Amino acid sequence: MTQGPSTPAEDLAAPDRQALLAAAARFGTPLYVYDLDRIRARIRSLQGIFGGRFGVSHAVKSNPNIGLLAGIADLVDWFDASSFAEVERAMAAGCPARRISFSGPAKRLEEIRRAVKLGVGELVLESLREARAADGFAAAFGQKQAVVLRINPAAVPRQFGVNMAGKPSQFGIDEEELEPALDAIAALPNLDLKGFHIYSASNSLSADAIAENFTIFTALFRRAVAHTGRPPEKLIFGAGFGVPYLPQDRPLDMEALSALVCPAIDALLAEPMFSESRLILELGRWLVGPFGWLVSSVIAEKASRGTEFRILDAGFNTHLAAWGMMGSVIRRNWRIRNLSNPDGAPGLYTLVGPLCTTIDTLATKLELPALAEGDLIAIDNSGAYGLTASPTRFISHPEPREVLLEGGAMREVTESLLNHWTLADN
Repeated sequence: MTQGPSTPAEDLAAPDRQALLAAAARFGTPLYVYDLDRIRARIRSLQGIFGGRFGVSHAVKSNPNIGLLAGIADLVDWFDASSFAEVERAMAAGCPARRISFSGPAKRLEEIRRAVKLGVGELVLESLREARAADGFAAAFGQKQAVVLRINPAAVPRQFGVNMAGKPSQFGIDEEELEPALDAIAALPNLDLKGFHIYSASNSLSADAIAENFTIFTALFRRAVAHTGRPPEKLIFGAGFGVPYLPQDRPLDMEALSALVCPAIDALLAEPMFSESRLILELGRWLVGPFGWLVSSVIAEKASRGTEFRILDAGFNTHLAAWGMMGSVIRRNWRIRNLSNPDGAPGLYTLVGPLCTTIDTLATKLELPALAEGDLIAIDNSGAYGLTASPTRFISHPEPREVLLEGGAMREVTESLLNHWTLADN
């Protein structure tokens, strides 16, 4: 299937330029700005796109800002945390523990203990080691712990930005070991196996690839349920929906994806063993990525050997992904805008950050309207995997501030990461 027009159209919509300029004037740069109204609209759109077939679990790791999490907590069914500190962040945003799942391949024993004691809604088991530890802690607390088992498929389609399956992986139980693992978990009396979880690949703009991946998921879910003989309460589909980072990228065609996915989902739910199952889409990037921008100032101009450099106050310490250092093999220019002079005569620029290293390059030979010292640029698709996925302490430049746009107003939500397990008791 050929990728059609963007759906929804907001993927390629410009930010509110005046709002970004006003935020930069008030808070300075570098500055992350998140449009909460459009993020909330994006989440609501999923119900229409898939006809209510899926609930939504938001991956905290995509953007763990507590202000942003609080702004969407009433719209998502679950928050998925990948560390106990993210569990705490979700709770600080107003989400009760029962609506939090805790995943990730490197859970410390102390994290498992705290999560069980806290009563997180689900512990996503990545290994039998985690299962045994959770069973022991649940026994000590005189309770049962709800768990879902993450399965690592043997195959994953092409056209995903990153894949975690079809190869040796730290994530989940290899499908080749599925039945013995299920037997081992069934023998642990203090665990309640609620269902299954698969997240095998991410950042795809291909409806065909995502639909094919969901077909792999449903086959594995059927296999697991056939072995346990128990109807699953919950099945988690790692969505893998991508966003158009590069100028030539076209957004994921959600209408086409729905047409491909929904018949297969309906067939699954028509089977007696799955008729009461709750299906969940786990995603983060697609929800928040397109409606965040990093705003940066041009602090200097320089011409060198025929190249026009513009030196920014943001570097890879501020946005590692946009600088092409977060899983990319080849660095490519992202979507970047000249906020100050959008109608100027075009020029070719190499954009670099303030760091004392030649690898601090955001874009090369990028065509933008005339860009001068003091102008502001905006980097699109910065709502996910931006600030908190970046080495902010490198060379000790000021960290960016963060602002939410909501209802025509702006408010600062800059805060430090909670990373010392401060909310739960010992």
